[in-house]
Amino acid sequence: MDEAPGLGVRKADGRTSVIDIKGDITAASEPALMAAYEEAARQRARRLVLNFSDLEYMNSGGIGMLVTMLVRANRQHQELAAYGLSHHYREIFELTRLDEAITIYDDERSALAG
Repeated sequence: MDEAPGLGVRKADGRTSVIDIKGDITAASEPALMAAYEEAARQRARRLVLNFSDLEYMNSGGIGMLVTMLVRANRQHQELAAYGLSHHYREIFELTRLDEAITIYDDERSALAG
């Protein structure tokens, strides 16, 4: 379960980059997740949208990685949004209050319009 996630970064428009997450997000995912964040930063994204549609598993270490990404984004005055979260992970975002810092959308179109 602790293999590196598949992460892709794509530019959605002039100010938004999407990070496509595939597989597991755990503490072992830190190098890949931070590399994806850095790639989005190189694209000069002011807004980062996390696509969780292909997320298979995320544990507390993965939540910790999202918090680290959120801190970095806040320092750079970047906004974080997400979509594709299952009901289970939406509940976890609510319980950890991540949903107060990362805007959750139902799909990519609404996340990009957000």
